[in-house]
Amino acid sequence: MGLFSMRKPRGYHHEYIYVDERKEKLQKIEESAKRDLGMIPPKEFSPEDIRGKFIEGTTHLKRRKESGRKPLTYGFLFAAICILLFILHYLVTGEFTL
Repeated sequence: MGLFSMRKPRGYHHEYIYVDERKEKLQKIEESAKRDLGMIPPKEFSPEDIRGKFIEGTTHLKRRKESGRKPLTYGFLFAAICILLFILHYLVTGEFTL
């Protein structure tokens, strides 16, 4: 039945027009050979470096990090919602009892 089945959208496939795959492959081979010979320092991958780049890119995260302020915790949010619900109950019924 066509009532409950969802068709998947067509996937996006982008082919580059002006790219030379042979040239890129040769550059990668050349770079790896230079790294093996020690002419270029080895690549270093660090997840902390990537995380730092995202924080540097946004000003509000940078300001929050510099101020040392922590984001709100789930416990605080839960307590604030409970207090607001208690106030709403009092405004609707006029009683302090639950």
